[in-house]
Amino acid sequence: MTIAERQAPLAGILWMVLSGLSFVAVNGTVHHLGTALPSAESAFIRFLYGLVFLAVPLWRVLRAGLPKGALRMIALRGGLHTVAVILWFYAMARIPIADVTAIGYLSPIVVTAGAALLLGEPIAARRIMAIAVALVGALIVLRPGLRELAPGHLAQVGAATFFGLSYIVAKRLSAVLPAGALVALLSVSVALGLAPFALWAWVTPTLAQLAALAVVALFATLGHYFMARAFAVAPVSVTQPVIFLQLVWATLLGFFAFGERVDPYVLLGGAIIIGAISYMSWREAQIARAGVTPPAGAERV
Repeated sequence: MTIAERQAPLAGILWMVLSGLSFVAVNGTVHHLGTALPSAESAFIRFLYGLVFLAVPLWRVLRAGLPKGALRMIALRGGLHTVAVILWFYAMARIPIADVTAIGYLSPIVVTAGAALLLGEPIAARRIMAIAVALVGALIVLRPGLRELAPGHLAQVGAATFFGLSYIVAKRLSAVLPAGALVALLSVSVALGLAPFALWAWVTPTLAQLAALAVVALFATLGHYFMARAFAVAPVSVTQPVIFLQLVWATLLGFFAFGERVDPYVLLGGAIIIGAISYMSWREAQIARAGVTPPAGAERV
């Protein structure tokens, strides 16, 4: 084994750590904004900023033209992602950051189940077992009947579901469009989808709020870039467990910056969900078979 081959897993882990820190910065900034702006408006402004960062790949794909039949799939994904983003912004402003992070881990599970139900993809016993374990983890996080579930918790469950469905459509589109084009077109479609909701309840943002949303867009873009670098140099089975650190950092951020209580059940449930996803990723790597299960954290705002 060469030195480069030995260093690749470590490099992948470091890139994933940077990705996780970037997304925690996104979460913390949105949480800091709170409910001063409507969820749809905050999301709309964030995606407008995103278009600035993605101007070059967007220009390239528009100049090259879209493959036949792709526009309908792009619109479908944009609609699904629009709903997910509104729900995510709503949840992030109202419930602890750690809760949002842990529940968000369910997106890859939605993709696995959705691929089987909607695309007719075969699902092995190990995936069924992993889904069951992940759902147990989700129940530990939510604890229905043992604590009062806020609307934000239900919104985040919905966000995880719609993010997962969006990823399924993205997997279909990836056969005809490059990754950069997918991200750029997603930003356009989501911005268009959010526009009527944002304008319906528009509140004039302050300069501080505009600056905060620019920070959200910047760190979201960096998070996706760092994640792409991690996947390029190391297998998902190596980088996937690092995702759990996001929950640790989110918990610490919530405690020190916002005075949120550290909930051991959220940590336990999140660890169980990530463990189930990591097992699926490891098994897929072992048998070298393509699958549609995305790494946790692959769908972000």
